Amino acid sequence: MAILTELKDPRIRDVTVTYVEMSSDLRHAKVHVSVMGDETRQNLSLRGLQHAAGFLQAKIARRIETRYTPKIEFLLDMGVKRSIEVARILHDVLPPPPEAEADDEAVDGATDEDARPEESPPGDPPPAPPPDS
Repeated sequence: MAILTELKDPRIRDVTVTYVEMSSDLRHAKVHVSVMGDETRQNLSLRGLQHAAGFLQAKIARRIETRYTPKIEFLLDMGVKRSIEVARILHDVLPPPPEAEADDEAVDGATDEDARPEESPPGDPPPAPPPDS
């Protein structure tokens, strides 16, 4: 939350923390972040976060009760960007899926008239009730 609400650095925009890796002794934290934008924008935001690491460590020190405050290292997580790129490539390469409307008609296939109870044609006697057993 401190990244979103308390950092006033204009370089830090459109940043999402994807996950954090902690060392076993809790002295080091690798904070993986995803930054929307081009490579220049990502590098600029990453430098801004690295510049703010001391401020964020101080915030963490006040919030947790451990002997040592973890040293924060920010790393760029390219997973989200790669998944978007893979989805775009697959969309370009694969044939379009069959129309969704055709699937809906095949599944539903029923109209309002089909939902009405069956009526006997005029002149036919009503159906006999089932025999009691």
